[in-house]
Amino acid sequence: MPDPRALTPADAPPAPSPTGKIILAAGFAIAIGAFFYFDLAHYLSLENLKGNRDRLLAYTEDHYVTAVLLFVGVYCVQTAFSLPGAAALTLVGGFLFGSVVGTLYVNVGATAGATLAFLAARYLLRDWVERKFGDRLEPIQQGFARNSFSYLMTLRLIPAFPFFLVNLVSGLTRISVGTYIAATAIGILPGSFVYAYAGRQLGMINSLREIASPPVLLAFTLLGLLALTPILYRKFTGAKSPHD
Repeated sequence: MPDPRALTPADAPPAPSPTGKIILAAGFAIAIGAFFYFDLAHYLSLENLKGNRDRLLAYTEDHYVTAVLLFVGVYCVQTAFSLPGAAALTLVGGFLFGSVVGTLYVNVGATAGATLAFLAARYLLRDWVERKFGDRLEPIQQGFARNSFSYLMTLRLIPAFPFFLVNLVSGLTRISVGTYIAATAIGILPGSFVYAYAGRQLGMINSLREIASPPVLLAFTLLGLLALTPILYRKFTGAKSPHD
């Protein structure tokens, strides 16, 4: 079996102590448990946000900078802990800040939160996964390392792959933090814009299914497959990746 240290990404954090892992895992468990125990999901529900849209808009107009910081912070926390409410929050971002600027704020919050989840997965689970499955993961690790940007872009664009699951699984691969951030920030732009644009009519939306219609989902899927074009080109032409 390969030495687990040989599978460690170049920019990965130092090997954590058992105590550090326990503290971090406990922090995640407490935060998620508190979210559901106090029913904080209610505040991020579409119904509640719609009901308070006038208050939210008035607060944003009076305290714009604070509202931006709060919005980005809440979005970051929601994403980092893989909590429900991302779609509704994106709608509110479009309603409060406009479709373009709202997309920007959503992108910052979601990318920051996704990066925290990615690092947590790498920090907590990397050593155990590589010790247990290192020999079987090696071919996958090599393939992902050569085409990591295209692979991750595809996963971000195709709705069939849950956002939180991609965050966690990516942390177990050799993808660099920089590549992960870039592919995430670019890959979530189309979906963020669609929801932020729809958020301009927040009061008229009764279900998130009204936005994620089959044509929209198909468009995202085609974009995701398009991101695989460089990999397919190299596969059928024999051209080498720049990382080879």
